[in-house]
Amino acid sequence: MRVALAVARVCADPALNLAAVLQFANEAADRGADLLLLPEAVLTGLINNDDPAHDLPLGQEVPGPATHAVAAVAKNRGIWVCFGLLEREGERLYDTAVLINDSGDIQLRYRRINPGWHGRNAPPQTYDEGSEVPTVLTPWGRIAILICGDLFDERAVARVREAAPDWLLFPFARCFTGGGSSQSRWEDEEMPVYMEQVCLAAVPTLMVNYLADELSLPEDQSFGGAFVVSSEGHLIAEKVLGEEGILLVDLNS
Repeated sequence: MRVALAVARVCADPALNLAAVLQFANEAADRGADLLLLPEAVLTGLINNDDPAHDLPLGQEVPGPATHAVAAVAKNRGIWVCFGLLEREGERLYDTAVLINDSGDIQLRYRRINPGWHGRNAPPQTYDEGSEVPTVLTPWGRIAILICGDLFDERAVARVREAAPDWLLFPFARCFTGGGSSQSRWEDEEMPVYMEQVCLAAVPTLMVNYLADELSLPEDQSFGGAFVVSSEGHLIAEKVLGEEGILLVDLNS
């Protein structure tokens, strides 16, 4: 299995973000990738502010225009694509990731279980979470998805262990308190904690974080980075923080 982990530079324009997702899908296909993973909420970034009047318009229906656009490229180029988005269903909003196969069909829709993507006082009638970790059988084994804080949520990790997938896709959005993108801080303080959580999930994990555009999203300090971690918590491959682009890795399927 050849996987492409795309660190997208997310800006304030959802149309430009979607165009970048489609460009990454084409580039990954050009480079022979079987599967492309993009970050959490890659169409807008996590710019929600707990005001439904602001946040609901950020949401996309699933299926909807964004998934249709990605599905068309996936089918045309023969590649599987997983990407995160804020999903709107009626008057409810979810932090969601979808996995689309090489025939353009949605194979998984995963709704984040951990509520850390919004504030504690966000109206519960609008901001919602999932409760299950579905899996799907692919040509490379069974795949599951977790999003960002789910990796540190005992319920979500327990559900992954119960499902026992062969691969875990992990789109996330991460920044440091106080901002910045210190590679040494990540390696010394943060990455070991993520590796420990991957060990608890007991499944090889593909991780990709988006890179916030500092001009159009100055309050979003997400610093990028992409990683492949074994089920034993060993780093197999990485793309350093602060770099836009694709990490291409050949893995045993």
